[in-house]
Amino acid sequence: MNSTFNDDYFMRKALIMAEQAYREKEVPIGAVIVYEHQIVGKGYNQTEKLQDPTAHAEMIAITAACDYIGSRVLQDCTLYVTVEPCVMCAGAIKWSQIGRLVYGASEPKSGFSLYSPTLLHPKTKVSRGIMMAECADLMRDFFFSKRG
Repeated sequence: MNSTFNDDYFMRKALIMAEQAYREKEVPIGAVIVYEHQIVGKGYNQTEKLQDPTAHAEMIAITAACDYIGSRVLQDCTLYVTVEPCVMCAGAIKWSQIGRLVYGASEPKSGFSLYSPTLLHPKTKVSRGIMMAECADLMRDFFFSKRG
């Protein structure tokens, strides 16, 4: 399998999680963590449902992946997330030492790169813009429906 196929395939899985958040009236961000071509953690934003400001898609996926693998270190994993992580999530990505971060849409208001592009672990590789239009459209539709 080539990298582009893998990235699109797993980002689609993250988008399915984001759509679940959208249906539950949560900010539609979804995440999956992949280890050896298998999803080992997944999550979607649940801050309203759980009344927990830390219940971001990435945090839930990281917790699930650490539990599955039996380690707090995820250096051989890739995190696919539909929107650029916030600073809190970037910190969790750093401390879990995720090997690769792949995100769809940039987050110009609260994305980690706005504040500190070097916040991630130095060995974490980053790929941006995978299925960017689909990820951004879901966010735009969600916030448009909130206003309208």
